[in-house]
Amino acid sequence: MSSLVFTKTYIMKAAIIFLSISAIALSSCDKNDIPENIDFKQEMRNFVQGISSYAKNINPDFAVIPQNGEQLATENGEADGTPATYYLNAVDGQGREDLFYGYDNDDEATSENDKNFMLPFLNIEKENGVKILVTDYCYTQSKMSDSYAENSNLGFISFAAPERNLNVIPDYPVPVYGENSDDINNINDAKNFLYLINTENFTSKEDFIGAVSETNFDIILTDLFFNETAFTESEISSLKIKNNGGKRLVISYMSIGEAEDYRYYWQKEWDKDKPFWLDKENPDWKGNYKVWYWEKEWQDIIYGNDNSYLKKILDAGFDGVYLDIIDAFEYYEE
Repeated sequence: MSSLVFTKTYIMKAAIIFLSISAIALSSCDKNDIPENIDFKQEMRNFVQGISSYAKNINPDFAVIPQNGEQLATENGEADGTPATYYLNAVDGQGREDLFYGYDNDDEATSENDKNFMLPFLNIEKENGVKILVTDYCYTQSKMSDSYAENSNLGFISFAAPERNLNVIPDYPVPVYGENSDDINNINDAKNFLYLINTENFTSKEDFIGAVSETNFDIILTDLFFNETAFTESEISSLKIKNNGGKRLVISYMSIGEAEDYRYYWQKEWDKDKPFWLDKENPDWKGNYKVWYWEKEWQDIIYGNDNSYLKKILDAGFDGVYLDIIDAFEYYEE
């Protein structure tokens, strides 16, 4: 082979390799690059407002409670900003984890700096008629007592969770903090709540329902599913009576800022060929994937049609929905 032919052949092969690599890179960019000019906070507000509007058109008394992401309370996401009125009017409550305990480590007091960042937003929401529900992660009894007292002083209701996995009914305090036999008709009536979304310590639905029915919490925050089987309307109805006979609310957890590969909506083919809106796996929670929450395909999974997650929650007779990963906007802003 002459040197000229060898050179041409080499150049052609190199060009083919280069074009193949470029095509792969371009395809990857098309799939993973975030579109420009997205206001991530406002997109999350719009998402929550859409969820609220859909649910309340079906059940006007249905409660919508985002967890974390309290910066959405103001238009610019700053503590001295103008309240985001449309958003605040769309939600009934605000959940916040780790306000007094657990921000860095469980059973460890949250730093003053972190606490002082969260509190102004929570107070803005409270002043605008939003009920504040705080979950602190602590297991030392003195710290659990302090958590309840500190939150009560601020006019918040709270739950001191001894397990980060939210898989137990605490045996402290006894009686339940703020226990009462009142009928709880909306979240503003509530003086306490139980956050129990992980059913791994219960052998069956009946075991779970029996254990929860023996408590006197005003609100039960739980999951639509026991393992992979949804609770029925009659089962949820049975949970709405406290052990002392008073009525209470049962509210369903639903993640809207991440997709979970153990949910009914997960498609097997996504394991190898992800839809464009399905992003990276959360390194801290295996099986949970970031999503482009502003995209219609993801939002259609969450609400707006008879097969949506929210419609299943409504059909099961829950009194509201507790929205997780609201702070997904932070991930994309960073």
